Amino acid sequence: MPFVLLYVVLEVVAIAGLIAWIGLGWTLLVLLAGSVLGLLLARREGVRAARALASAVQRGKLAHEEATDGLLVAIGGILLFLPGLITDVLGLALVFPPTRVLARRRMLRAAERAAPGLRTARIRYGATVVDGETVTEPGPGREFPAVTGRPAGPRPAERPGPGHTRPVVDGEVVDGEVVDTDGRDR
Repeated sequence: MPFVLLYVVLEVVAIAGLIAWIGLGWTLLVLLAGSVLGLLLARREGVRAARALASAVQRGKLAHEEATDGLLVAIGGILLFLPGLITDVLGLALVFPPTRVLARRRMLRAAERAAPGLRTARIRYGATVVDGETVTEPGPGREFPAVTGRPAGPRPAERPGPGHTRPVVDGEVVDGEVVDTDGRDR
């Protein structure tokens, strides 16, 4: 309830200030023009966001930007529908693409702060993740695996010291099985 009261007070003060500055007729014209222009822009951007979301889903892409854009355009349209100068300005900011990008970034950062798994999921989406262990030093009773064949790309630098060469496995992961470049399964 206090939020609604604060909203009403701020809207009345903003409209009274605009009336004092440019007059009642011009203020009504500004409010009407802002609402009409904003609703047309919200419609256009809403259709664009819906098409982008559908396209991303068809391509199998993570559609977090498209979904967030659709949500922000919908919120902007609601704000434009509400009477008032402040809501019109906020609604236009959410509907207008350059300012919507800023709002989307802030919204995504806040969501990722609240749920850190969202950031990890966004980064890893579509990437091949191979569970494994990184061994930097052989340790007692353990040696690096013997690897035969020439590594792909430039020859890796040798580590200093005896027995500290870099192990290289030349191959690729295909459907869960590792296939050596010589065609042998491992």
